[in-house]
Amino acid sequence: MRLLLASKSPARRHMLEAAGVPFQLVEAPLDEDGAKAGLVAAGFAPRDLAEMLAEMKAKSAVAPADAMVLGADQVLETAAGAILRKPGSREEALDQLRTLSGQIHYLHSAAVIVEHGERSWGCTETAAMKVRSLGDDFLRAYLDVQNDAVRASVGGYRIEGLGAQLFEAVEGSHFAVLGLPLLPLLAYLRERRILPS
Repeated sequence: MRLLLASKSPARRHMLEAAGVPFQLVEAPLDEDGAKAGLVAAGFAPRDLAEMLAEMKAKSAVAPADAMVLGADQVLETAAGAILRKPGSREEALDQLRTLSGQIHYLHSAAVIVEHGERSWGCTETAAMKVRSLGDDFLRAYLDVQNDAVRASVGGYRIEGLGAQLFEAVEGSHFAVLGLPLLPLLAYLRERRILPS
């Protein structure tokens, strides 16, 4: 069995590479915005939404019979229960950061493995993220430096860089914060003998 990663996320690729996981990339042609809108309309909770999107990504990939397809997704849930998406503009990033300022929000990171078109494994981990109170001068200076990078990130930040300055505390797996429940995934790959035990 070989592992195919159905994700465009550089952070997920880097985590797998750094952990010594052999994998190849595969295209996941899922219409993510349409899928997410449908799942939200159907009433999926944010944590379940992340896992369903990960599964749908994996199932959308065209894969040979000897492959396990890994799909992954991450959903940001505010303290009020709202779901944030990637900001489409600098002003939207600023609005998201103002919303998160002084609040706890939750990152739900899901991974699902599909074999022969059927789900064989899945896991979702949640990290609680406490953002410090952020002043507008700081936020504008932050976006001056980080604007292009954070527009590709839900919530308007990338914690692995300058975004670390936004936070007061983080509870949960560092890997989940970056977008993948890595340790449970590694345990499953050892169980399946993709990795040595």
